[in-house]
Amino acid sequence: MTTWIETTPDAKLVERQAGESTSAASQDLQLNGDAFQKIRGFGGCFNELGYLPLQQLDDEAQEAIYKDLFSPDELNFRFNRTPVGANDFAATWYSYDETDGDTDLKDFSVDHDEKTLIPYIRRAQKYQPDMDLFASPWSPPTWMKNPKVYNFGRIVMTPENLTTYANYLLKYVREYAKRGIKVNRLFVQNEVFADQKFPSCLWSSDDMKIFIRDYLGPLFERENVPTDIFLGTLNGPEDMKWVPTGIEHENYNRYVDNILFDDAARKYIKGIGYQWAGQNAIERTHQSWPELELLQTESECGFGENSWEDAEYIFHLINHYFRSGATAYVYWNIILGDSVSTWGWRQNSLFTISDNGHEVIKNPEYYVMRHFAKYVKPGAQLLGTSGHFTSMAIAFRNPDGKIVVVVQNALERALDFTFADPDNASHGFAAQLKPRSFNTFVID
Repeated sequence: MTTWIETTPDAKLVERQAGESTSAASQDLQLNGDAFQKIRGFGGCFNELGYLPLQQLDDEAQEAIYKDLFSPDELNFRFNRTPVGANDFAATWYSYDETDGDTDLKDFSVDHDEKTLIPYIRRAQKYQPDMDLFASPWSPPTWMKNPKVYNFGRIVMTPENLTTYANYLLKYVREYAKRGIKVNRLFVQNEVFADQKFPSCLWSSDDMKIFIRDYLGPLFERENVPTDIFLGTLNGPEDMKWVPTGIEHENYNRYVDNILFDDAARKYIKGIGYQWAGQNAIERTHQSWPELELLQTESECGFGENSWEDAEYIFHLINHYFRSGATAYVYWNIILGDSVSTWGWRQNSLFTISDNGHEVIKNPEYYVMRHFAKYVKPGAQLLGTSGHFTSMAIAFRNPDGKIVVVVQNALERALDFTFADPDNASHGFAAQLKPRSFNTFVID
């Protein structure tokens, strides 16, 4: 039996009946016998500018959104992200210790997060008590950087400063653990190539290698910290990025391989996270370092238009990252209000909550994520496929044996679609896909 869920711009999550097909082959899409990585799941990021508009709703309306996002029966967002200190969608810019020269971290405190991020995560834990959570800083404390600002600069590469920063990250993991929140993975820096007007910090390949190899890795090992260290999140490199004469190109091998070919550094690195321009690099890492886990760590955010075209692009990204070896896909702003960020960028989100709290809108990207996350379960295995729909379709086998096929029709006209499993003719089906539609087929 095949269950079919269809979404178009005009009709969302319509249950339809797929036709039968007993053919052992299909030019549209068929399994080819290969099986690849297992999927950890889907999720989003806990941002302050998502939590605050959510608080304008009454408790019943809030609970409905938490259930929709995190319940195993709904979107089942199990693999989620949180910032270490302020990110670009924080309400204000902050770190956990802004006392200049406090190398003993006597003034370290996560009390700021008790007002926003910690209750946000705890409400999600009601539905995901074993949530898989990763964290990354957007900026170290300003006094650890040159210049001493959130939205620019680099880490100061002195032994005293690097030792302090490693201890800063250790204290963060431990303070969250005291509050019942386990950080499963720590990414050393968000977007190492991003010199932005929001909290950010540039890291050279050598600086990243030294920090992991000589400071953070040994500290976590010595302290027996149950948090894996990941390289990233990498928003690149872009080998062919156009840059003015005299400015160094972001060469993939000089950045990524410079770190991974250092055995002493690589032994501490459990995986790599890619986002944004990293979509052009993840495949190369998967080919060269298949033993390393790869994660997609931030969905591209658009410009607040929340258009159907944006949703179609997110479908492409999900397909691309999984086919390139990723084990999880993480959306960015799961909730936003009407207002822009502290640095002036209006972005897309799954839910938009009006500033007066009177309206909650599910945006087009919500439906794309639902077509995947509700039906592709944690532990599902990516299946090899072939056919003319390969760029618009992807297949998984869930732990219970069910096959899930997620298909887009990006054309302006209806398309006939058939699916075949050469090893099991009963898995085949036929359907006519409506124009500009998203479709999920679950085969028992």
